[in-house]
Amino acid sequence: MLSGFFITGTDTGVGKTLISCMLLHALSKNHNKVVGMKPIAAGKENGKWLDVELLRTAGSVQVTDELLNPYALEQAIAPHIAAQSQGIEIDMSTIENAFHALGELADYVIVEGAGGFMVPVNATQDTSDIARLFDLPVILVVGMRLGCINHALLTVQAIRSAGLQLFGWVANCIDPEMRAVKENIAALRFRIEQPLLGTVPYDSAPDFQALSRLIDLSGLDSRRRDSR
Repeated sequence: MLSGFFITGTDTGVGKTLISCMLLHALSKNHNKVVGMKPIAAGKENGKWLDVELLRTAGSVQVTDELLNPYALEQAIAPHIAAQSQGIEIDMSTIENAFHALGELADYVIVEGAGGFMVPVNATQDTSDIARLFDLPVILVVGMRLGCINHALLTVQAIRSAGLQLFGWVANCIDPEMRAVKENIAALRFRIEQPLLGTVPYDSAPDFQALSRLIDLSGLDSRRRDSR
């Protein structure tokens, strides 16, 4: 039985938090208890970590900061550099313990990665190691902009090489000026075996709950039936 998803992206700033919040709303519609998790957040603004606050609001289970976001780093730079500047060593066991605690409280845990799929988090590990730690199905957020086809296909290859299951991908239209969006999406659909779960239009002030209807999770029910 699936207990959640690991959300990764083709790069930083491609909308992982947006898609994570949409998924939380979509999964809660069937009265599921859902919670978000941001193992590592890098970048504090006005005393808060925006990604963490958005995940907190979208979830239906209230949890402590330590569980929702085990590592909150001040600077919006690569996690291993931000942690090092604060004298912090990111420890996978701390992240793993928080994840299992959340799993006791919710039906689904949506885990949002940091940056792309292989961003370093300490001297020897990267975000792909976090994904392997949880062994959750992965959802890839493709930021639709010039270069996205190459970034997406390389990330799909990296997910497979890590021995993880790619559940599907989402096309997030982050560049309102991008040309040939439909053609780019068609090229990716032809080359990625797993399904396109939804296309999210550009929106400078997105309504997560309203947009959640754009995510197709019908495959979740069939996979649940297959696991019985």
